[in-house]
Amino acid sequence: MGCGSSKISTGDVLALGAIQIMIGTFHVFLWYFILILYMGQIKGVFGTYEPITYKTGSALWGIFFILAGALTIRSVRHPSRTVFICTLAMNILCMILAIAAAILTVVELCTFKSVSYRNYGQAKLGREVSRILLVSYPLEFAIALTYSICICSSLSFQATLPLVFTRSPRAAPCSSALGHNCGVGTAREAMSATRRPGTPWADAASRNPRPGRSVTKGNTNKITPS
Repeated sequence: MGCGSSKISTGDVLALGAIQIMIGTFHVFLWYFILILYMGQIKGVFGTYEPITYKTGSALWGIFFILAGALTIRSVRHPSRTVFICTLAMNILCMILAIAAAILTVVELCTFKSVSYRNYGQAKLGREVSRILLVSYPLEFAIALTYSICICSSLSFQATLPLVFTRSPRAAPCSSALGHNCGVGTAREAMSATRRPGTPWADAASRNPRPGRSVTKGNTNKITPS
C-alpha cells in the first residue's frame, strides 16, 4: 500500500492492526475490572467514588479499537476500495474517541471529591487504572492517524491513475502495469487480417478497390496501380 512517496509494507499494516486489537482488548478488560471495583463500594456518609470516566464507560470504547484493528487486517488480506473506506472511517472514529477519552480521564484525575474512608482504597486504585489508560490513548491515536494518512495517500494515488483502455481477448497483454501499449496486438491483427485471402475484409477490398487502382485476378492480396 502506497503512503505518499514512501511505502508501508504488509507486515507493518498487520502489526498496526494487531496492536489496535491488543489495545482495545486491554481497555475492555480494564473496564470490566473498574466496573467490579466501583460496584463493590459501600455507601457511606461521604458517598461513593464514581468518576466521569466510569459513568460514560470510556474504557469500553476499546470495542471500536478492536473493530478498527480487525478492519485494518482485513484490508490487507482482502483489499478493496470499500474495505479501505470503511477502515479509514473506523480509524477516524477511533481518533475522535481517543481524544475524548483522554480529555475525560484528565478531568477525572484533576478533580477528586471526598469519599467515604471505606471506599478510599477503591477510589485510589481506580485512579491508578485511569492513569494507565491515559498512556494508551495517545498510542491508539498515533496508530489510527498513521494508517489514516497512508490510506488517504493510497486512495488519492489510485484516483490519479490514467484510464486503462479495454482490449479484446485476442489482444496482446499490456507491457506495463498502467496499461501502456494495450490494444497494439489487436490493431496489428486487424491489419494482417485484411491482407489474408478469404476473410470478409479481403473480399470487400477486392470488390471495392480504391479509385485509380486495379485488383489482380486470382490474388486478392496484390493491388497494382492502374
